Amino acid sequence: MTINHFKNTLGTPLPDSAPVAVPLGEPIAQTCSYNIERDDGVETGIWECTPGRWRRQVTQQEFCHFVLGRCTFTPDGGETLQIEAGDALMLPANTTGIWDIETTVRKTYVLIF
Repeated sequence: MTINHFKNTLGTPLPDSAPVAVPLGEPIAQTCSYNIERDDGVETGIWECTPGRWRRQVTQQEFCHFVLGRCTFTPDGGETLQIEAGDALMLPANTTGIWDIETTVRKTYVLIF
């Protein structure tokens, strides 16, 4: 068994960024992440995103804990969630909607395939 320890998630350097897949206007948000994919259908890591608005396309179930920043998420057909550092979300599989990143956010996450 391997224990993955993400020490100081605020200070962990992340690799180069890339634009979000489905931006909705300017500025185009940039993301970067450090992740570990396990062989049991789970991925975990640290993810960061700069300000911008974009469409979420992830199909996996996701648990995430925000450690930095402020944003909103509006699920398709649902009400807007105000999210800030210290908040956590459990997103069911196939949750789609619109992210609006107000200040750079950083989160730890677990995707369950």
